[in-house]
Amino acid sequence: MSGPKPLYMGPRLKRLRRELGLTQQAMAADLDISPSYVALLERNQRPFTADLVLRLARAYRLDLDDLGGDEGADYGRRLQDVLRDPIFADIDLPALEVADLATSFPGISEALLRLHGAYTREQAALADLSAGGGAQTPDPVAEARRFISSRRNWFPSLDARAEGIAALVAESGDPKAYLAQRHGIRTRSLPDHVMMGAIRRFDRHNQQLLLVDTLSANTARFQAALQIAYQECRGDINALTREGGFASQTTSNLIRRALAGYVAAAILMPYDAFARAVEERHYDIEAVARLFGTSFEQTAHRMTTLHKPNAEKVPFFFLRLDAAGNISKRLDGAGFPFASHGGGCPLWNVHDAFAAPGRVHTQWLELPDGQRFFSIARTVESGGGAYRQPRILRAVALACAAEHAPRLIYAEGADPRRVEAAPIGVSCRLCHRPDCAARALPPIGREVMAEDYRRGAAPFGLAES
Repeated sequence: MSGPKPLYMGPRLKRLRRELGLTQQAMAADLDISPSYVALLERNQRPFTADLVLRLARAYRLDLDDLGGDEGADYGRRLQDVLRDPIFADIDLPALEVADLATSFPGISEALLRLHGAYTREQAALADLSAGGGAQTPDPVAEARRFISSRRNWFPSLDARAEGIAALVAESGDPKAYLAQRHGIRTRSLPDHVMMGAIRRFDRHNQQLLLVDTLSANTARFQAALQIAYQECRGDINALTREGGFASQTTSNLIRRALAGYVAAAILMPYDAFARAVEERHYDIEAVARLFGTSFEQTAHRMTTLHKPNAEKVPFFFLRLDAAGNISKRLDGAGFPFASHGGGCPLWNVHDAFAAPGRVHTQWLELPDGQRFFSIARTVESGGGAYRQPRILRAVALACAAEHAPRLIYAEGADPRRVEAAPIGVSCRLCHRPDCAARALPPIGREVMAEDYRRGAAPFGLAES
């Protein structure tokens, strides 16, 4: 005749200890056992005795009915329910194997339950979005960003066209002179009240490019280069836009605007010359910007496009945001996890750039999955130029994988494996770091614990599954 079945409830004990805010040492003292024995119990390497269950109930005023269940059987039932999901229909999953998993590997069982919980909540969220019509109404900005990101913000046909144009512009002296000589377009600077709020306007009838007279020199050059892009590369831009097959005209317009800006930047910073310069100056953005007569933002933006085969440089991710955290530009040339969403983590010092305008901030970053990056952030200013003209202060950041950082002047001599990195997340909704005091929202797929017994430093206590 077999004896009573051993009682294992390690994950339940660990969950209880965390809810009570106790260390293993503190719980061991309460139960009059050693900390190592608590660790063995939590890992299901030791069964609970009747005496220990009574001690636990007395120490923390718990109902014995809440403790008496079979943890392995409970996990087994929950796993069986999960594995009935149609997504697993074609996999042979014998009940005995599921029971063995639940009893022998409770940690893995907990991980599977947590993943499935996140999956089902995401499915429900998508269903709600679809029911509300969101799925039928794509976001034009997100769609445009996906199009550019899918090509790593590199358009070789545009770079090739711009390279030839840049040589001719150099012969003419500058973009304004080139417009006059090649296209008969005169560039004029006019006061703001005449421009009626516009910074650039092309007067087709009189063949004039009109620019507001408060523009900085590098912005005026860029606007002239932009007009060249529309004059000479309109067909190339339209062909690339048609390739996307976009559902809305807004998306197509956003893409056309982005591609025209790409051409303008490539005219002012032609690929080969620019690529040589960034290597020679070790990616010093300010030094390269002075060399090409461009702004800090224009130069940083251009650095995300250097992916020509056999002439590739450090792959970067680019982000621009305002003081409220709104992201107005996102460009990916590095496979950075922030490419589709994110960038709002307050632990990333791109947000601190506003406290010291004009200064370059550097930071090593580490995501929850262990990926490491290095970032450069600085504020940039647009608008202004006159006393009552509004000035917009934004921050831009470039980030690259940690292994590339020693090539940058900002991290010369550093060993990426030894530096201390800030633990950031893609966004609060996608970050599962449980102890982040800066968290604004709970992550998708995690339940928030009640705080009857304990309130931690983190804004939300997260349940195990």
